Amino acid sequence: MITIAAGIIMLGILVFVHELGHFCVAKLCGVKVLKFSLGFGPRLVSHKRGDTEYMICAIPLGGYVQMLGEGVGDQGEDAEINAEDEKRSFSKKSIPRRMAIVAAGPVMNLILPFMILPLAYMIGINLPAYLEEPPCVGYVVPGSEADAAGFRNDDCIIKISGVDVASWSDTGSALVNSAGKPIVFTLDRVDGMADLVVDSKNGALEGLQSIGLLPAQDAVIGGLAPAMPAIEAGLKEGDRILSVGGREIVSWYELKDAIQEVDGQPVDVVVEREKQQLTVELLPKKADGNDDYLIGVAPQYETIFKRFPLGEAIIAGAERSMDLIDLTLVFIQKLFAGHVSTSNIGGPITVVQIAGQAAQTDISSILSVLAFLSIQLGILNLLPIPILDGGHLFFYTFELIFRRPLSLRAREWAQQIGLILLILLMVLAFYNDIVRMLGS
Repeated sequence: MITIAAGIIMLGILVFVHELGHFCVAKLCGVKVLKFSLGFGPRLVSHKRGDTEYMICAIPLGGYVQMLGEGVGDQGEDAEINAEDEKRSFSKKSIPRRMAIVAAGPVMNLILPFMILPLAYMIGINLPAYLEEPPCVGYVVPGSEADAAGFRNDDCIIKISGVDVASWSDTGSALVNSAGKPIVFTLDRVDGMADLVVDSKNGALEGLQSIGLLPAQDAVIGGLAPAMPAIEAGLKEGDRILSVGGREIVSWYELKDAIQEVDGQPVDVVVEREKQQLTVELLPKKADGNDDYLIGVAPQYETIFKRFPLGEAIIAGAERSMDLIDLTLVFIQKLFAGHVSTSNIGGPITVVQIAGQAAQTDISSILSVLAFLSIQLGILNLLPIPILDGGHLFFYTFELIFRRPLSLRAREWAQQIGLILLILLMVLAFYNDIVRMLGS
Protein backbone atom coordinates (compact mmCIF):
# COMPACT_ATOMS: atom_id res chain seq x y z
CA MET A 1 0.00 0.00 0.00
CA ILE A 2 2.90 2.33 0.82
CA THR A 3 4.43 1.56 -2.60
CA ILE A 4 1.17 2.44 -4.37
CA ALA A 5 0.73 5.69 -2.41
CA ALA A 6 4.35 6.74 -2.97
CA GLY A 7 4.09 5.88 -6.66
CA ILE A 8 0.91 7.93 -7.09
CA ILE A 9 2.55 10.91 -5.37
CA MET A 10 5.58 10.74 -7.67
CA LEU A 11 3.33 10.39 -10.71
CA GLY A 12 1.37 13.39 -9.45
CA ILE A 13 4.58 15.44 -9.31
CA LEU A 14 5.29 14.67 -12.97
CA VAL A 15 1.73 15.55 -14.01
CA PHE A 16 1.89 18.77 -11.97
CA VAL A 17 5.14 19.82 -13.68
CA HIS A 18 3.62 19.06 -17.09
CA GLU A 19 0.40 20.97 -16.50
CA LEU A 20 2.28 23.82 -14.81
CA GLY A 21 4.15 24.33 -18.07
CA HIS A 22 0.88 24.74 -19.99
CA PHE A 23 -0.55 26.97 -17.25
CA CYS A 24 2.40 29.36 -16.91
CA VAL A 25 2.90 29.93 -20.64
CA ALA A 26 -0.87 30.36 -21.12
CA LYS A 27 -0.85 33.05 -18.44
CA LEU A 28 2.19 34.73 -19.99
CA CYS A 29 0.37 34.79 -23.33
CA GLY A 30 -2.70 36.40 -21.75
CA VAL A 31 -4.99 33.35 -22.07
CA LYS A 32 -7.82 32.86 -19.57
CA VAL A 33 -7.33 29.54 -17.77
CA LEU A 34 -10.60 28.05 -16.57
CA LYS A 35 -9.42 24.86 -14.83
CA PHE A 36 -6.18 23.37 -13.55
CA SER A 37 -6.75 19.72 -12.63
CA LEU A 38 -4.56 16.95 -11.27
CA GLY A 39 -6.37 13.72 -12.14
CA PHE A 40 -9.63 13.02 -13.92
CA GLY A 41 -13.16 12.16 -12.90
CA PRO A 42 -15.03 13.28 -9.76
CA ARG A 43 -13.53 16.21 -7.85
CA LEU A 44 -12.01 15.45 -4.49
CA VAL A 45 -10.76 18.96 -3.72
CA SER A 46 -11.69 22.18 -5.51
CA HIS A 47 -10.77 25.84 -4.97
CA LYS A 48 -11.41 28.81 -7.24
CA ARG A 49 -9.02 31.72 -7.29
CA GLY A 50 -9.45 34.45 -9.84
CA ASP A 51 -10.51 33.00 -13.20
CA THR A 52 -9.16 29.52 -12.46
CA GLU A 53 -10.65 26.57 -10.60
CA TYR A 54 -7.90 24.39 -9.11
CA MET A 55 -8.89 20.74 -8.63
CA ILE A 56 -7.64 17.36 -7.48
CA CYS A 57 -9.73 14.56 -8.97
CA ALA A 58 -10.30 10.91 -8.13
CA ILE A 59 -8.41 9.17 -10.97
CA PRO A 60 -4.70 10.01 -10.52
CA LEU A 61 -3.54 9.03 -14.01
CA GLY A 62 -3.04 12.44 -15.59
CA GLY A 63 -4.37 15.96 -15.50
CA TYR A 64 -5.38 18.86 -17.69
CA VAL A 65 -5.47 22.64 -18.09
CA GLN A 66 -8.71 23.92 -19.65
CA MET A 67 -8.45 27.30 -21.38
CA LEU A 68 -11.08 29.63 -22.75
CA GLY A 69 -11.51 29.10 -26.49
CA GLU A 70 -9.96 25.64 -26.51
CA GLY A 71 -11.73 22.58 -27.93
CA VAL A 72 -15.52 22.37 -28.05
CA GLY A 73 -18.29 23.14 -25.61
CA ASP A 74 -19.88 26.27 -24.19
CA GLN A 75 -16.46 27.88 -23.71
CA GLY A 76 -14.70 26.26 -26.68
CA GLU A 77 -13.33 27.88 -29.81
CA ASP A 78 -16.77 28.28 -31.47
CA ALA A 79 -18.52 29.62 -28.36
CA GLU A 80 -19.99 33.11 -28.32
CA ILE A 81 -18.03 35.24 -25.88
CA ASN A 82 -17.85 38.93 -25.15
CA ALA A 83 -15.20 41.24 -26.59
CA GLU A 84 -13.21 41.34 -23.36
CA ASP A 85 -12.95 37.56 -23.14
CA GLU A 86 -12.25 37.24 -26.86
CA LYS A 87 -8.89 38.91 -26.28
CA ARG A 88 -8.10 36.18 -23.74
CA SER A 89 -9.31 33.28 -25.85
CA PHE A 90 -6.78 30.58 -26.70
CA SER A 91 -8.19 30.22 -30.23
CA LYS A 92 -7.67 33.93 -30.93
CA LYS A 93 -3.99 33.91 -30.10
CA SER A 94 -1.36 33.74 -32.82
CA ILE A 95 -0.20 30.31 -34.01
CA PRO A 96 3.29 30.65 -32.45
CA ARG A 97 1.70 31.49 -29.07
CA ARG A 98 -0.69 28.54 -29.26
CA MET A 99 2.21 26.27 -30.17
CA ALA A 100 4.26 27.62 -27.26
CA ILE A 101 1.41 26.94 -24.82
CA VAL A 102 0.91 23.39 -26.07
CA ALA A 103 4.63 22.57 -26.20
CA ALA A 104 5.29 23.99 -22.73
CA GLY A 105 3.98 20.88 -20.93
CA PRO A 106 6.25 18.26 -22.50
CA VAL A 107 9.14 20.73 -22.62
CA MET A 108 8.85 21.20 -18.85
CA ASN A 109 9.05 17.41 -18.45
CA LEU A 110 12.22 17.40 -20.56
CA ILE A 111 13.73 20.30 -18.62
CA LEU A 112 13.01 18.78 -15.20
CA PRO A 113 15.82 16.13 -15.36
CA PHE A 114 18.40 18.85 -16.09
CA MET A 115 17.30 20.51 -12.83
CA ILE A 116 16.99 17.52 -10.49
CA LEU A 117 19.75 15.14 -11.64
CA PRO A 118 22.55 17.58 -10.72
CA LEU A 119 20.98 17.74 -7.26
CA ALA A 120 21.01 13.93 -7.07
CA TYR A 121 24.71 13.87 -8.00
CA MET A 122 25.49 16.57 -5.40
CA ILE A 123 23.66 14.65 -2.66
CA GLY A 124 25.46 11.49 -3.72
CA ILE A 125 24.36 8.29 -5.40
CA ASN A 126 24.91 4.62 -4.60
CA LEU A 127 25.90 2.66 -7.68
CA PRO A 128 26.50 -1.08 -8.07
CA ALA A 129 30.28 -1.38 -8.06
CA TYR A 130 30.33 -3.58 -11.16
CA LEU A 131 28.91 -0.76 -13.32
CA GLU A 132 32.25 1.06 -13.11
CA GLU A 133 34.23 -2.10 -13.85
CA PRO A 134 35.21 -3.57 -17.25
CA PRO A 135 32.37 -5.69 -18.70
CA CYS A 136 33.89 -9.09 -17.96
CA VAL A 137 31.46 -12.00 -17.85
CA GLY A 138 31.00 -13.58 -14.44
CA TYR A 139 28.36 -16.11 -15.47
CA VAL A 140 26.76 -17.32 -18.69
CA VAL A 141 23.16 -18.45 -18.20
CA PRO A 142 22.81 -22.03 -19.52
CA GLY A 143 20.51 -22.26 -22.54
CA SER A 144 20.61 -18.50 -23.15
CA GLU A 145 21.42 -16.73 -26.42
CA ALA A 146 24.87 -15.92 -25.06
CA ASP A 147 25.45 -19.58 -24.19
CA ALA A 148 24.40 -20.64 -27.69
CA ALA A 149 26.79 -18.04 -29.19
CA GLY A 150 29.75 -19.53 -27.31
CA PHE A 151 30.39 -17.07 -24.47
CA ARG A 152 32.51 -18.26 -21.56
CA ASN A 153 33.00 -17.10 -18.01
CA ASP A 154 35.76 -14.45 -17.77
CA ASP A 155 35.25 -13.21 -21.37
CA CYS A 156 35.81 -9.44 -21.37
CA ILE A 157 33.75 -7.41 -23.86
CA ILE A 158 35.67 -4.60 -25.52
CA LYS A 159 33.27 -3.73 -28.37
CA ILE A 160 29.58 -4.17 -29.15
CA SER A 161 28.80 -3.89 -32.87
CA GLY A 162 31.89 -1.74 -33.33
CA VAL A 163 31.21 0.55 -30.36
CA ASP A 164 33.93 0.61 -27.68
CA VAL A 165 32.71 -0.29 -24.19
CA ALA A 166 34.95 0.30 -21.19
CA SER A 167 32.51 -0.55 -18.39
CA TRP A 168 29.23 -2.36 -17.73
CA SER A 169 27.43 1.00 -17.75
CA ASP A 170 28.59 1.57 -21.36
CA THR A 171 26.92 -1.61 -22.62
CA GLY A 172 23.30 -0.46 -22.21
CA SER A 173 23.25 2.23 -24.89
CA ALA A 174 25.37 0.08 -27.24
CA LEU A 175 22.81 -2.73 -26.99
CA VAL A 176 19.85 -0.40 -27.57
CA ASN A 177 21.47 0.92 -30.74
CA SER A 178 22.02 -2.67 -31.90
CA ALA A 179 18.44 -3.83 -31.25
CA GLY A 180 16.78 -5.59 -34.16
CA LYS A 181 19.98 -6.76 -35.85
CA PRO A 182 22.76 -9.27 -35.10
CA ILE A 183 24.96 -8.04 -32.27
CA VAL A 184 28.70 -8.50 -32.80
CA PHE A 185 30.74 -8.81 -29.59
CA THR A 186 34.50 -8.34 -29.71
CA LEU A 187 36.02 -10.22 -26.77
CA ASP A 188 39.33 -10.36 -24.98
CA ARG A 189 39.73 -13.98 -23.87
CA VAL A 190 42.43 -15.85 -22.00
CA ASP A 191 43.42 -17.49 -25.29
CA GLY A 192 43.26 -14.37 -27.45
CA MET A 193 40.78 -12.08 -29.19
CA ALA A 194 37.47 -13.36 -30.57
CA ASP A 195 34.29 -12.13 -32.23
CA LEU A 196 30.92 -13.68 -31.37
CA VAL A 197 27.58 -12.90 -32.98
CA VAL A 198 24.28 -13.00 -31.10
CA ASP A 199 21.32 -12.95 -33.48
CA SER A 200 19.19 -11.61 -30.66
CA LYS A 201 15.43 -12.03 -30.85
CA ASN A 202 15.14 -10.87 -27.27
CA GLY A 203 13.44 -7.47 -27.13
CA ALA A 204 13.56 -6.94 -23.37
CA LEU A 205 16.29 -4.26 -23.63
CA GLU A 206 17.39 -5.08 -20.11
CA GLY A 207 21.09 -5.02 -20.84
CA LEU A 208 23.49 -7.92 -21.17
CA GLN A 209 21.42 -10.00 -18.75
CA SER A 210 18.65 -10.15 -21.36
CA ILE A 211 20.89 -12.36 -23.52
CA GLY A 212 22.30 -14.33 -20.58
CA LEU A 213 25.45 -12.47 -19.54
CA LEU A 214 25.86 -11.57 -15.87
CA PRO A 215 28.61 -9.84 -13.88
CA ALA A 216 30.59 -11.72 -11.27
CA GLN A 217 28.56 -12.15 -8.07
CA ASP A 218 30.03 -13.94 -5.07
CA ALA A 219 27.75 -16.31 -3.17
CA VAL A 220 27.62 -14.07 -0.10
CA ILE A 221 24.31 -13.56 1.70
CA GLY A 222 23.22 -9.92 1.82
CA GLY A 223 19.63 -10.35 3.00
CA LEU A 224 17.39 -12.93 4.66
CA ALA A 225 13.62 -13.22 4.25
CA PRO A 226 11.63 -13.68 7.48
CA ALA A 227 10.02 -17.06 8.22
CA MET A 228 12.05 -18.78 5.49
CA PRO A 229 14.36 -21.83 5.73
CA ALA A 230 17.67 -19.93 5.66
CA ILE A 231 16.96 -17.68 8.64
CA GLU A 232 15.32 -20.52 10.55
CA ALA A 233 18.46 -22.64 10.02
CA GLY A 234 20.61 -19.87 11.51
CA LEU A 235 22.26 -18.43 8.39
CA LYS A 236 23.35 -14.80 8.69
CA GLU A 237 24.11 -11.86 6.43
CA GLY A 238 27.75 -12.01 5.36
CA ASP A 239 27.86 -15.81 5.24
CA ARG A 240 29.59 -17.12 2.11
CA ILE A 241 27.86 -20.22 0.72
CA LEU A 242 30.47 -22.85 -0.19
CA SER A 243 28.31 -25.85 -1.07
CA VAL A 244 24.73 -27.12 -1.18
CA GLY A 245 24.15 -30.86 -0.85
CA GLY A 246 27.79 -31.51 -1.69
CA ARG A 247 27.69 -29.36 -4.86
CA GLU A 248 30.38 -26.65 -4.81
CA ILE A 249 29.04 -23.09 -5.15
CA VAL A 250 31.44 -20.59 -6.72
CA SER A 251 28.95 -18.00 -8.01
CA TRP A 252 25.63 -16.79 -6.61
CA TYR A 253 23.98 -17.74 -9.88
CA GLU A 254 24.70 -21.43 -9.23
CA LEU A 255 22.68 -21.38 -6.02
CA LYS A 256 19.21 -21.56 -7.59
CA ASP A 257 19.96 -24.71 -9.59
CA ALA A 258 21.58 -26.34 -6.58
CA ILE A 259 18.45 -25.70 -4.49
CA GLN A 260 16.15 -27.07 -7.22
CA GLU A 261 18.26 -30.24 -7.51
CA VAL A 262 17.44 -31.37 -3.96
CA ASP A 263 13.72 -31.32 -4.90
CA GLY A 264 12.43 -30.11 -1.56
CA GLN A 265 14.41 -32.60 0.55
CA PRO A 266 16.48 -31.62 3.62
CA VAL A 267 19.93 -30.52 2.50
CA ASP A 268 23.25 -29.63 4.13
CA VAL A 269 24.53 -26.14 3.35
CA VAL A 270 28.18 -25.33 4.10
CA VAL A 271 29.01 -21.66 4.70
CA GLU A 272 32.08 -19.66 5.66
CA ARG A 273 31.58 -17.27 8.57
CA GLU A 274 34.42 -15.29 10.10
CA LYS A 275 36.98 -17.63 8.44
CA GLN A 276 35.30 -20.73 9.89
CA GLN A 277 33.21 -23.32 8.06
CA LEU A 278 29.76 -24.16 9.40
CA THR A 279 27.25 -26.73 8.19
CA VAL A 280 23.51 -26.23 8.63
CA GLU A 281 20.59 -28.35 7.49
CA LEU A 282 17.57 -26.68 5.95
CA LEU A 283 14.42 -27.68 4.10
CA PRO A 284 13.67 -25.63 0.95
CA LYS A 285 10.05 -24.58 0.51
CA LYS A 286 7.99 -23.76 -2.57
CA ALA A 287 7.06 -20.18 -3.30
CA ASP A 288 3.37 -19.31 -3.45
CA GLY A 289 2.02 -19.94 -6.94
CA ASN A 290 5.45 -21.07 -8.16
CA ASP A 291 7.10 -24.46 -8.68
CA ASP A 292 10.55 -23.20 -7.64
CA TYR A 293 11.99 -24.06 -4.25
CA LEU A 294 13.33 -21.18 -2.16
CA ILE A 295 15.41 -20.81 0.97
CA GLY A 296 14.94 -17.05 1.44
CA VAL A 297 18.30 -15.41 0.75
CA ALA A 298 19.38 -12.40 -1.30
CA PRO A 299 22.91 -11.61 -2.55
CA GLN A 300 25.23 -9.04 -1.07
CA TYR A 301 25.78 -6.30 -3.64
CA GLU A 302 28.92 -4.22 -3.50
CA THR A 303 28.11 -0.56 -4.04
CA ILE A 304 30.11 2.63 -4.35
CA PHE A 305 28.94 6.02 -3.10
CA LYS A 306 29.79 8.95 -5.36
CA ARG A 307 29.23 12.62 -4.56
CA PHE A 308 29.99 15.37 -7.07
CA PRO A 309 30.89 19.05 -6.52
CA LEU A 310 28.50 21.62 -8.04
CA GLY A 311 30.20 22.06 -11.41
CA GLU A 312 30.76 18.35 -12.00
CA ALA A 313 27.20 17.58 -10.80
CA ILE A 314 25.73 19.97 -13.38
CA ILE A 315 27.80 18.40 -16.16
CA ALA A 316 27.07 14.82 -15.03
CA GLY A 317 23.35 15.59 -14.65
CA ALA A 318 23.16 17.16 -18.11
CA GLU A 319 25.05 14.26 -19.70
CA ARG A 320 22.78 11.72 -18.00
CA SER A 321 19.68 13.64 -19.10
CA MET A 322 20.88 13.67 -22.70
CA ASP A 323 21.67 9.94 -22.51
CA LEU A 324 18.14 9.20 -21.26
CA ILE A 325 16.58 11.33 -24.01
CA ASP A 326 18.74 9.63 -26.65
CA LEU A 327 17.92 6.14 -25.34
CA THR A 328 14.19 6.92 -25.29
CA LEU A 329 14.24 8.24 -28.86
CA VAL A 330 16.21 5.22 -30.10
CA PHE A 331 13.81 2.89 -28.29
CA ILE A 332 10.77 4.55 -29.91
CA GLN A 333 12.40 4.38 -33.34
CA LYS A 334 13.24 0.69 -32.85
CA LEU A 335 9.72 0.03 -31.57
CA PHE A 336 8.03 1.53 -34.63
CA ALA A 337 10.51 -0.25 -36.90
CA GLY A 338 9.51 -3.56 -35.33
CA HIS A 339 13.01 -4.22 -33.97
CA VAL A 340 11.83 -4.10 -30.35
CA SER A 341 9.01 -6.16 -28.87
CA THR A 342 5.84 -4.35 -27.73
CA SER A 343 6.17 -6.34 -24.49
CA ASN A 344 8.59 -3.61 -23.37
CA ILE A 345 5.77 -1.06 -23.17
CA GLY A 346 4.82 -0.41 -19.56
CA GLY A 347 1.62 1.13 -18.25
CA PRO A 348 0.53 3.02 -15.15
CA ILE A 349 0.93 -0.05 -12.92
CA THR A 350 4.59 -0.40 -13.88
CA VAL A 351 5.15 3.34 -13.50
CA VAL A 352 3.58 3.37 -10.02
CA GLN A 353 5.61 0.29 -9.02
CA ILE A 354 8.91 1.81 -10.21
CA ALA A 355 8.16 5.16 -8.61
CA GLY A 356 6.90 3.57 -5.40
CA GLN A 357 9.94 1.34 -4.98
CA ALA A 358 12.27 4.31 -5.55
CA ALA A 359 10.31 6.44 -3.06
CA GLN A 360 11.18 3.96 -0.31
CA THR A 361 14.94 4.17 -0.86
CA ASP A 362 16.78 7.51 -0.79
CA ILE A 363 16.37 11.00 -2.21
CA SER A 364 18.92 10.45 -4.99
CA SER A 365 17.06 7.35 -6.23
CA ILE A 366 13.77 9.26 -6.10
CA LEU A 367 15.23 12.10 -8.17
CA SER A 368 16.79 9.67 -10.67
CA VAL A 369 13.51 7.82 -11.23
CA LEU A 370 11.59 11.10 -11.48
CA ALA A 371 14.01 12.23 -14.19
CA PHE A 372 13.67 8.97 -16.11
CA LEU A 373 9.85 8.98 -15.98
CA SER A 374 9.67 12.70 -16.76
CA ILE A 375 11.59 12.16 -20.00
CA GLN A 376 9.28 9.29 -20.98
CA LEU A 377 6.23 11.48 -20.32
CA GLY A 378 7.66 14.46 -22.20
CA ILE A 379 8.65 12.53 -25.33
CA LEU A 380 5.42 10.49 -25.35
CA ASN A 381 3.37 13.69 -25.34
CA LEU A 382 5.36 15.09 -28.27
CA LEU A 383 4.46 12.19 -30.55
CA PRO A 384 2.25 13.45 -33.43
CA ILE A 385 -0.81 11.53 -32.27
CA PRO A 386 -4.11 13.45 -32.20
CA ILE A 387 -5.29 14.06 -28.60
CA LEU A 388 -1.68 14.29 -27.38
CA ASP A 389 0.23 17.59 -27.31
CA GLY A 390 2.22 16.46 -30.34
CA GLY A 391 -1.01 16.02 -32.29
CA HIS A 392 -2.08 19.57 -31.51
CA LEU A 393 1.33 20.84 -32.57
CA PHE A 394 0.84 18.98 -35.85
CA PHE A 395 -2.50 20.77 -36.39
CA TYR A 396 -0.92 24.17 -35.72
CA THR A 397 2.00 23.38 -38.03
CA PHE A 398 -0.56 22.58 -40.77
CA GLU A 399 -2.27 25.91 -40.07
CA LEU A 400 1.04 27.75 -40.17
CA ILE A 401 2.00 26.23 -43.53
CA PHE A 402 -1.36 26.37 -45.32
CA ARG A 403 -2.59 29.61 -43.73
CA ARG A 404 -5.82 27.96 -42.63
CA PRO A 405 -6.75 25.56 -39.84
CA LEU A 406 -8.05 22.08 -40.37
CA SER A 407 -11.82 22.10 -40.12
CA LEU A 408 -13.28 21.41 -36.70
CA ARG A 409 -14.89 18.27 -38.12
CA ALA A 410 -11.56 16.98 -39.43
CA ARG A 411 -9.90 17.64 -36.09
CA GLU A 412 -12.71 15.86 -34.26
CA TRP A 413 -12.29 12.82 -36.52
CA ALA A 414 -8.51 12.89 -36.03
CA GLN A 415 -8.90 13.15 -32.28
CA GLN A 416 -11.32 10.23 -32.23
CA ILE A 417 -8.79 8.14 -34.16
CA GLY A 418 -6.08 9.32 -31.79
CA LEU A 419 -8.26 8.41 -28.81
CA ILE A 420 -8.78 4.90 -30.20
CA LEU A 421 -5.03 4.50 -30.74
CA LEU A 422 -4.34 5.76 -27.23
CA ILE A 423 -6.91 3.37 -25.74
CA LEU A 424 -5.35 0.46 -27.66
CA LEU A 425 -1.93 1.51 -26.39
CA MET A 426 -3.25 1.68 -22.82
CA VAL A 427 -4.86 -1.76 -23.15
CA LEU A 428 -1.54 -3.18 -24.37
CA ALA A 429 0.32 -1.42 -21.56
CA PHE A 430 -2.11 -2.72 -18.91
CA TYR A 431 -1.85 -6.22 -20.41
CA ASN A 432 1.96 -6.08 -20.19
CA ASP A 433 1.73 -4.81 -16.60
CA ILE A 434 -0.54 -7.69 -15.61
CA VAL A 435 1.67 -10.28 -17.36
CA ARG A 436 4.70 -8.91 -15.48
CA MET A 437 2.83 -9.03 -12.17
CA LEU A 438 1.72 -12.63 -12.76
CA GLY A 439 5.21 -13.58 -13.92
CA SER A 440 6.83 -12.14 -10.79
